[in-house]
Amino acid sequence: MKEQLEKIFANATEDLAKATSINDIEEIRGKYLSRKGEFNEIKKNLKNLSNDDKRIVGSLANEITKKLEEGLKAKHDEFYRKELNEKLKQERIDVTLPGKYTQMGRVHPLTSTTNEITAIFQSLGFSVVPQANAPEVETEYFNFDALNVPKDHPARDVQDTFYTEIAKNVVLRSQTSNAQIHAMEGKNPPIRIISPGRVYRNENINARKNNFFHQIEGLYVDKDITFGDLKGVLNEFIRTYFGASRPTRFRSSFFPFTEPSAEVDVQCIMCEGKGCRTCSGTGWLEVLGCGMVDPNVLRGVGIDPDVYTGFAFGMGVERLAMLKYAIDDIRLFFNDDVRFLKQF
Repeated sequence: MKEQLEKIFANATEDLAKATSINDIEEIRGKYLSRKGEFNEIKKNLKNLSNDDKRIVGSLANEITKKLEEGLKAKHDEFYRKELNEKLKQERIDVTLPGKYTQMGRVHPLTSTTNEITAIFQSLGFSVVPQANAPEVETEYFNFDALNVPKDHPARDVQDTFYTEIAKNVVLRSQTSNAQIHAMEGKNPPIRIISPGRVYRNENINARKNNFFHQIEGLYVDKDITFGDLKGVLNEFIRTYFGASRPTRFRSSFFPFTEPSAEVDVQCIMCEGKGCRTCSGTGWLEVLGCGMVDPNVLRGVGIDPDVYTGFAFGMGVERLAMLKYAIDDIRLFFNDDVRFLKQF
């Protein structure tokens, strides 16, 4: 058995000398030192030897096993360092090279402006109307009739409104005011909501107009609401959005769904009120329309105008963004020019 052990060790040493990789080392380990390996098979037969032979053969088996394990470990470490060095050489990184710049996306200026305006009105107690109450594809009833817009009103003409082929009298909404009617129908005041969203008008596209743009509609209906409340809310919004030093003024106007009606101007940001081409020399720029909700509108949705009053306002997001950031062409918001968008 002693000679058998020495022969197995000689074979293992020869195999170890021929090994060229870590995989070869593992195969040798399995062949000679595993549970089913040749050395272990001999150790199983030690029980058949005398006590003296057990000590001699067992000691020799342990010594040979130790030598083989040491040889396997030395070869394994050698191949591991060699393979690691080759891998590091192939995957070497020059840390002195400049890194690759990955451009980060930004929030679109119209989105950030809408979020800012929404946050201001939410701080004043307004809530955002659910999208289900502010559809972009609308019937004439919600877009015009319920808002007290006469059948012969110019805004209803096909030259101003996009009519669809979905069904008769279905349009792309020309204003976010349709949310007023959805919000009031079947509801009991108080109602205090804003409705941001997209609107569509058949306009000739130029530096100040587009056939697709964004509005934010506001509505507040309750007992004893006055025009003074309207002025207070809008002045606070303008003060927060443009800064406390930006002068404002209310001008009388006309809208079918409010009475009395007004337009709100802010001092021109381009010329600081001195007069320029942007403000047509007036020193003022219109930012929104507003007024007290017409009693006919309240009556049409089942709210008693003798008990409740309210005010409404609507503003263009593009117009407010242009004024705040001194942008002179509305088309820049829709051209996807990275040079423009990355400034925000």
